[in-house]
Amino acid sequence: QVLLVESGGGLVQAGGSLKLSCVSSGHVYSRHAMGWFRQAPGKEREFVAAVTWIDSLTYYADSVKGRFTISRDVAKNTLYLQMNSLKPEDTAVYYCADKAYTGNYYYTSGYDYWGQGTQVTVSS
Repeated sequence: QVLLVESGGGLVQAGGSLKLSCVSSGHVYSRHAMGWFRQAPGKEREFVAAVTWIDSLTYYADSVKGRFTISRDVAKNTLYLQMNSLKPEDTAVYYCADKAYTGNYYYTSGYDYWGQGTQVTVSS
């Protein structure tokens, strides 16, 4: 079992920045990668970014490339998402997720554990 707890969400004006964190505990030694997803009201949960835990390979959705940066601190079992140049369409609940196996980084079905989410609201 892996427990994931997100933090760092909030209200920000368009063009501003936020940094999300996700602290994990439990059965983390078999982890292959972690990711961030988001879900806006009335929409499906969508992929934002992922990073492999050992060699730090990164994957991004086209909508956030150049604006968001995913990173991890292995010693602290913590995942980060630095979000810059935020837009109103980035408004959503952001979830971190953990996966044990390679591949399928872009889909919710590829992940085994999920956090409870943190709200990000970008005002225009």
